[in-house]
Amino acid sequence: MDERKRDSMVAYLRRRMAEVGIELDDLAAAIAEDQIRQKSARYRSATGEIWSGEGEMPQWLKQAISAGQSIDHFAVGRAAQKEQQTEPESPSKVDWSQDPFAGSRLAASQSAHRTQ
Repeated sequence: MDERKRDSMVAYLRRRMAEVGIELDDLAAAIAEDQIRQKSARYRSATGEIWSGEGEMPQWLKQAISAGQSIDHFAVGRAAQKEQQTEPESPSKVDWSQDPFAGSRLAASQSAHRTQ
């Protein structure tokens, strides 16, 4: 974003905050509260809804589980843990450099016949 657009956006936000009566301290407190809430999240939906794991399970998570989704799918930090647990894949041991059909539909159909 260029500096002129940024300055215009800041001026607009300041005008709107003044119209509604929001002080800069109110905004800072709301952001800090939101960050604390996000850190305590154990489960997060694709739309950003969160649940700390305490109290009653929220409706969005109940619906997802009843639809067959695992609760682990929504766990915060799940992707990072999964990446650490999986080892890098070894390169393919097949030498495709000598296959005249490599990359074509014939290569796919030949490999399908070989496995049968």
